[in-house]
Amino acid sequence: MRVVHSTAHEAHDPADFVITGRSAPFPECPERAHRLFAAVEKAGYEILPPQDHGIAPIAAVHLADYLEFLEHGLDEWRQLPNSSPVLIPHLHPGRHMQARPEAIVGKVGYYVAGTSCPIGIGTWPASVTSAHIALTAADLVLAGEDAAYALCRPPGHHAYSDLAGGFCYLNNVAIAAQHMRGQAERVAILDVDVHHGNGTQGIFYDRADVLFCSLHGDPSIFYPFYAGYADERGSGAGKGYNLNLPQPKNTGDDDYLNAMTAALATINDFAPDYLLVSLGLDAQENDPLGILSITTDGFKRMGGAIGALGLPSLIVQEGGYLCDEMADNLLAFLSGFEASRDTLVL
Repeated sequence: MRVVHSTAHEAHDPADFVITGRSAPFPECPERAHRLFAAVEKAGYEILPPQDHGIAPIAAVHLADYLEFLEHGLDEWRQLPNSSPVLIPHLHPGRHMQARPEAIVGKVGYYVAGTSCPIGIGTWPASVTSAHIALTAADLVLAGEDAAYALCRPPGHHAYSDLAGGFCYLNNVAIAAQHMRGQAERVAILDVDVHHGNGTQGIFYDRADVLFCSLHGDPSIFYPFYAGYADERGSGAGKGYNLNLPQPKNTGDDDYLNAMTAALATINDFAPDYLLVSLGLDAQENDPLGILSITTDGFKRMGGAIGALGLPSLIVQEGGYLCDEMADNLLAFLSGFEASRDTLVL
């Protein structure tokens, strides 16, 4: 398995964000990617730079006005008197207002779901490069490689076609899935981040050619709160092609992996040409932003179960925050995945 990565993410480095009404250090920091990169480099994985795919595959998923905002909104923001160095919303349209305003203060709230997505001078180039990382890794799989790992930062699975949220600006796995769909009849996405991939779900909710399955912490008590429930099964042509498996707080390895069997069976029945995995490492028991209790061995078993499907697979990095076990969890997942592939070959 080869790895795609770039240090361009370092340009996106917000100092802080607001959580529970207080300013706190921004947890989706460059050090996350540095530790993951160091781990795969030390383990001997071949690491490739991303190729520039242009804006077209990104625009195939995200709306033009949203991309315009991400690229140029900060310039408008800085023309305001006493504006902050980064663009942060302080109001939102809510459930009863739908209009898209022209003023930048209104547009920020329209296009950004919360304070966890500050936009600084390096956010747009870092996000575009992150999408190109996923696209380059997708090309490896499309060219016949069994699997590839896209070490993306910023992550992407909370981003809708026109809305940033949860540290995510461009939906890397959705962009890669749409790209791969151009050479396949069906693709499946399995999201194992502790937070539901609400953006990915939203992008493909009415489609039958992209299956979305997610295991995540119970959204009634955990981010993203407003999506990720078991009764969300898709709409229109996509009815039945969305599977959410929310897990109770403190769910451990055995119960989690038992729940995963339903997702794996659904994927197997769907018979996709390609599988994309939104790999969050924040289901780990000591992750500072998690509520589940998966061990490092649990990540190895998780990787093994997914790898045993035998599908050409693109693994896309999502969450996972600074704790001593974070890099070990990545290597455990990858080793479990690869070991299952070796068994299949034998």
